[in-house]
Amino acid sequence: MREYVITTDSTVDLPKEYLKEHQITYLPLSYMIDGNTYKDMSGLTHKEFFDHIRKGSMPTTSQVNPSEAKEAFEPIIKEGKDILHIGFSSGLSGSYHSAAIAAKELLEKYPEAKITVIDSLCASLGEGLLLHKAVERKEQGMAMDELAAWIEENKLHVCTCVTVDDLFHLQRGGRVSKASAIFGSMVQIKPIICVDDAGQLQVTGKERGRKKSLNKLVAMMGERLAGWEEENELAAIAHGDCIEDAEYVAQQIKERFGVKEVLINGIGTVIGSHTGPGVVVLFFMGNKR
Repeated sequence: MREYVITTDSTVDLPKEYLKEHQITYLPLSYMIDGNTYKDMSGLTHKEFFDHIRKGSMPTTSQVNPSEAKEAFEPIIKEGKDILHIGFSSGLSGSYHSAAIAAKELLEKYPEAKITVIDSLCASLGEGLLLHKAVERKEQGMAMDELAAWIEENKLHVCTCVTVDDLFHLQRGGRVSKASAIFGSMVQIKPIICVDDAGQLQVTGKERGRKKSLNKLVAMMGERLAGWEEENELAAIAHGDCIEDAEYVAQQIKERFGVKEVLINGIGTVIGSHTGPGVVVLFFMGNKR
């Protein structure tokens, strides 16, 4: 049986130290800000990036293209190893499709190899949480086909609950109207957003005031935990330069649900380009999205 490796996209938003420790190759998406182009997970620091946005910068992002994916995959295949790729949600980016195209082309060239490309239908630390669980199982000896089947079976149980501090970033992405953004900002309306089964963002509610919106994320976790308590020894929170709010949510879910460990990390520059500063996202395993 050939050895296999797990690869992913930079949008997992896990610490680079984690990816290095577990030898995870990641395909970096790109972002442009103030006329400069950077690869995700490099360039500006987390705080520098969001400070630029607070001062009025409007970043744009670019997906991984098939050539970039092929360039990352081919050296692994040449080493005689197979690839299990966990990709950024196709509902939010074309990077998954680029990886699938690259895999098809490489398999024509290396027919003895196996490349499985999975659409995670997740983003940020949701994708990262799925990756982490896959890494655990691989390191316990799970075969590639069995692991791919496990991911497909469980990926829609990765729950993503989001609140943002500034409606104008959602308005720019077409999620709310300009009038709603203006009015909502005036009266401190904070939208509640989920990632649906198609891997797309859906506004599912709203709360008035920051604290209520953070408490709503915790309440949503409580609504989805039944039957999945054992899978939530680890939950994850991504934030847009608002660590105190992330820590508040972490403390709440530890106290209410007995979660032992919460990974808190800054949301990446690519996803942060579309959410803006002040975003808080809670990720966990649940019975429904």
